Amino acid sequence: MPIRLNFLAEAQALEEVRRRDPIKRVIWIGVLLVVLMLVWASSLQLQAIIANKDLERVQAIMNSKATAYKQVVDNRKRITETNDKLIALHALATNRFLNGTLLHALQQTTVDDVQLVHLKVDQNYVFVEGAKASTNGSKIVPATPATVTEKIVLSLEGTDASASPGDQVTKFKEALAANAYFRSELSAANQINLKNLSAPQIVPETGRAIVLFTLECRYPQKAR
Repeated sequence: MPIRLNFLAEAQALEEVRRRDPIKRVIWIGVLLVVLMLVWASSLQLQAIIANKDLERVQAIMNSKATAYKQVVDNRKRITETNDKLIALHALATNRFLNGTLLHALQQTTVDDVQLVHLKVDQNYVFVEGAKASTNGSKIVPATPATVTEKIVLSLEGTDASASPGDQVTKFKEALAANAYFRSELSAANQINLKNLSAPQIVPETGRAIVLFTLECRYPQKAR
């Protein structure tokens, strides 16, 4: 009886065994996982690149905003300094006008035998800091702004060489009070006061007796 060998069936059987081999399956699954991890890592790297570009763009915007903000601060500082200079120049112009007007008023006020020998203007400013708003229990204390109070004191020193030294001082004081400038600048509470009146003394050059006097004018205080 002849023996038949089916080599094809044996090959098919071997192929089926290989196909069902669990180790090979594990290898294929591992390869697939590696591929998936590579894809996932590439996706993360791409997202990181995009995020870094976005961060650089935001940082560039922030840097430009910071530069613009610095320019605004510098401009405000320059504006403040300019305003301070303008205020100082305005105060200087006001003081010059005040002195010019004052000198004109003194030139208009003359009394026989009375001569002014010295003029002094003391101009002081008292600064009071402002206070922030605060609370006192349930009561709200509002904020108060800073204030500057201007104080001006005018001192006039002169001599009276009349026949009766001292008599003309009162007339000179009354003439000053009647002058339009002093009437407008001085209030009822701030009149011209006699601060000093010396005893008669002889001038060697002329042999005449004179008295020295000092008049003081306190201008009303002004808040600025």
